[in-house]
Amino acid sequence: MTTKPQTPARTIRIVCISDTHELHRELDIPSGDILIHAGDFTFFSKRPSMVADFDSWLGELPHPTKVVVPGNHEFLIEAGTVPPLRNATLLINRGVKCHGLKIWGSPVTVLSGGAFGRSDPEDRRRIYAEIPLDTDILVTHGPPYGILDRGGSDAKPHGCQVLLEAVQRINPRLHVFGHAHGGYGSVIIGRTQFANASVMTEDFGPDNPPLVFPLTVSVG
Repeated sequence: MTTKPQTPARTIRIVCISDTHELHRELDIPSGDILIHAGDFTFFSKRPSMVADFDSWLGELPHPTKVVVPGNHEFLIEAGTVPPLRNATLLINRGVKCHGLKIWGSPVTVLSGGAFGRSDPEDRRRIYAEIPLDTDILVTHGPPYGILDRGGSDAKPHGCQVLLEAVQRINPRLHVFGHAHGGYGSVIIGRTQFANASVMTEDFGPDNPPLVFPLTVSVG
């Protein structure tokens, strides 16, 4: 009986953070292969210098790959009035492949007054229709509806139903997001590991630790 040779594989360590709101230098970031930031690294873009400081901080971290999606606070990024990030791949409704994983990111939320806000569900549906079906890691600033999307004293859901439909269509291995500070944590539903990586609590303290996930990829 011939034994079929096993496909070689390796484990990629994914470190996930979101909603650092200019307090990135107060964080203790674990080591890993890919660092993902799911948005709101500024505080309403009030200080353009903090975008440069955030970029400089990213360059000081040892992770070989850094991927960043802006959030609803990143008005300067949306307007293009600050230089692009030099030390990370910025994903605005596009994808990138690294370490054998296909990553696609979007800053879009349901907010009408925030940066990258798209209050019309059809606008969001057109954007999410561009997500490739073979996406391994989906990174969005906002959460999908009903999954780790609660925040605020009223525990109101902040998620997007259109995004939930897109995630159910794609079934990524990992979906990283933030925005709803009160929804911090992770849960597995079906094939997908959902991760609300907001380090900021509802009291705006950077007290939630980064989330770390190992993903196995084939070699060769």
